[in-house]
Order: sequence, then structure tokens, then C-alpha cells
Amino acid sequence: MSQASVKTYLPWVVAAALFMEQLDATIVNTAIPSIAASLGVTPLSLKSIVSSYILSLAVGIPVSGWMADRFGTRRVFAVAIVIFTLASVLCGMAVNAPMMIAARLLQGLGGAMMMPVGRLAIIRTFPKSELLGAMNFVIIPALIGPLLGPTVGGLVVHWVSWRYIFFINVPVGLIALFLVFRYMPDYRAAQRRPLDVVGLILFSSGTALLSWFLEIFGEHTMAPLTAGAILASSLGLLGAYALYARGRKFPLLRLSLFHIRTFRIAVVGGFLTRLGLGGMPFLLPLLYQVGLGFPAWKSGLLLMPAAIAAMAMKLVSQRLLHRFGYRQILVVNTVCIGLTIGLFAFVGADTPLVLIVMLGLTQGFFNSLQFSCMNSLAYADVDDQDSSMASTISSSFQQLSMSFGLAAGSLLTAWFLGDVPQSNRTMVISALHHGFATLSIITVISSLTFWRLRQDDGESISRGTALRLQR
Repeated sequence: MSQASVKTYLPWVVAAALFMEQLDATIVNTAIPSIAASLGVTPLSLKSIVSSYILSLAVGIPVSGWMADRFGTRRVFAVAIVIFTLASVLCGMAVNAPMMIAARLLQGLGGAMMMPVGRLAIIRTFPKSELLGAMNFVIIPALIGPLLGPTVGGLVVHWVSWRYIFFINVPVGLIALFLVFRYMPDYRAAQRRPLDVVGLILFSSGTALLSWFLEIFGEHTMAPLTAGAILASSLGLLGAYALYARGRKFPLLRLSLFHIRTFRIAVVGGFLTRLGLGGMPFLLPLLYQVGLGFPAWKSGLLLMPAAIAAMAMKLVSQRLLHRFGYRQILVVNTVCIGLTIGLFAFVGADTPLVLIVMLGLTQGFFNSLQFSCMNSLAYADVDDQDSSMASTISSSFQQLSMSFGLAAGSLLTAWFLGDVPQSNRTMVISALHHGFATLSIITVISSLTFWRLRQDDGESISRGTALRLQR
């Protein structure tokens, strides 16, 4: 197998698996009422099928880098697809809620290994001068999946059975598995490092508890003392890991990588930016369906322009980065995203559909450029031997940022809505408008993080110049 063939097909392999994972993470939300009726339980009791998946991701992502270094990227990626596909079948065959939750936990473990290991294979296959183009291709499924999920889920539930939501993963998984054994390179670490069991327990427990807390906080009545205890416990576990990892030769996550300025800015800045972006998949369907009264299929179609724009951006992002550099692009583009989010605060019942479509296109365009820049900048000054660790840390922070973003969107809406019933469309639209305005301000402020970049940062990727470590 030639290197040219690997470079041609590897992005397709990773993109197919990532699309399957991202689509499945959101498609199930639309089917919860149908699943609940079929299993004879209330819809609220099945929210755990969403939180259980997120918990598995939080636990599995931190150990994925160690597994890839120890057993090889091809084997771990293949096992991840097998686990994810088999768990999908079990979800579709579930006869009760406990079986469904157990299958979703297993599915989440498979999904946790896909993103960081697939990204690691891309990083080690492509030189930094070609990395942006490859990651541009792979990141598209991560943008499209959450947008298509509600639409596809609604159509499947309407026309056939909710079980097919999970069964459609089988042919995709089999095709991806075939491509993995044919085109996935098998990278391993030159030096084997032992598994940091104590670090795994501390960090995974902390992230899982924090992710679970953020998932349920906005949807269930929780006593302030209980909420404070859970939050303090999760932050305490994460703080304990940070102290513990300092003296370890082989920590689970080597936090010293944050001494690399470009890595630190990309990860931390990306985390802050996603606080605003992460709430949009939650708020937009509420605006379209609850606020404006659109049917689910129409709401889903209004999310499609963002996906189309995300694909179009792939054609021009590399040239934009080559022309303007990471610093200028990230500062300006983050502000543009914030302003675009803020414009949704003016969308009401009398807004022409063509303007809503144009706004969705604009948001998808800016979002795609933002993710491409943040994800590729993180590896600009990271040594090849540290790529596995960098991929794991980056994926862990992205998972947490998505949980924070969704929680922020739901909490803001609930805060501005107060005790007003959701049947009052006027008040719902007003609450959502205030939520969009707040997320807009948060996103614009997050652009200050990228001011710390230098004009020539990331040129090893944007312009293919020599790698310079900046510690």
C-alpha cells in the first residue's frame, strides 16, 4: 500500500466513522418519545440514554491515546468501529430501558476511541504543510452530523420504526471496517508507556461527573446543596488529577503540553468559543419549532444551509489562512460568529424565510472556518512523538466544551423564560432572543484569547514553513 493511496483514502475512512458517530449522537433525541412509548416508560426517564452516551465519551476519550500508542491505530480504530456497530444493533434490539442504557454506554465507549485515534492517524500521515486540507475534509462530518441528526431521526421515526435509527449504522460500520483494514496505517509509539490507572480514575471520574452534571442540570429540579456538592466533587477530582500528574513520568494526560503557546491558545480559546457555539444546536430548533411554530421537518431543513456552507468553506479556508494567518483569521472570524449568533435575536414570526436561510449559510461558513483553524493550530508546534497526547487532550476538552455549551444554552433560555409556560410563543421567542444575545457577547469576548497569537504562529501548517517550537 503506497503512501499516496493512504493519503487519498484515509480521510474518507476517518470521515465516515466520525459521521456515523456524530449523526448517532444527535439522531436519537428526536426518537425519544417513540422509544419511550415502545418500551413502556416515560420520555423523561429515557433522557439517561443521552447522558449515558456522554458519560462513556468522557471516560473513554482520555485512555484512547494510550491504547493507540500501545496497540496501534489500525487495531484500536477497527475495534472502536466494531464496538460501536455491535452496540448500535443492541440498541435497536432493546426490549427495555436498562438494556437500552447499557447498549448506549457500550456505544459511547466505541465512539470515544474514534475521534482521537482517527485524528491521530491523520496527524501522523500528513506533513504539517498538508494537514489543514486533510483536517478540513475530516471535520465536515462533525459539522453536518448534528445538523442532519434531528431531520433524519424525525423522518425515520415517521416512516418506519425508531429501531432503524440504530440499524442504519450497520452498513456504514461494515464499509468503514473494510476501509480501515485496507487503508488505515498502523502507527504505534516508539516507547511503550504504562497505563496511568490512578490518573485515569481521577480524570475520567471528574470529567464524567462534570459532563453528567451539565447534561441534567438544566432539565431537572436539583437542590442547590446537591448541585453544589456534585460540581465541587467533579472539580475536586480534576484538580486532584492536575496536582497528581505533575510528578508522574508517564501521566494519562501530560498537561505540560499547555506550555506550548499555540497549543494552549487553540485548546483554551476553542473551549471558550464553543461555549457560544455549543448552545446553538439546542436553541435553533426551539426557535423554529416552539417559538415560530414550524413543523419538525421544516425546522430540520432550516438547519441544512449551515451544513452546505460548511462544505463550501473547505474549498477556500486553506487559501484564507495562507493569505491572512491564524491570528487575524481567528480574531476576526470569532467576532463574526458572535455577531451572527446575535442576529438570530432579530428573527421573529415576520422574518422572511430567505433571510433565515442566508443567516444559516453565514453561520455555517464562519463555524467551519473556526473549527478548521482551531483544530489544526493545536498541532502546529507539537512534536510528532507528542501528537497522540495532544490529540487526546484536545478531544477531551472539546467534549467538555460541548457539554458546557449545551448547558449554557438551556440554562440561559430557562433563566429568561422564568415560570412562563412554553405555550406562550411570544415569551418563548423573547427568552430565546435574550439567549442568543448573551451567547453572542460571550463569543465576541472569547476572541480576546486569540489576540495572544503572533502573526507568524501556525505557519508550519498555513504556509508549510519550518516547525518552530514555542514553549
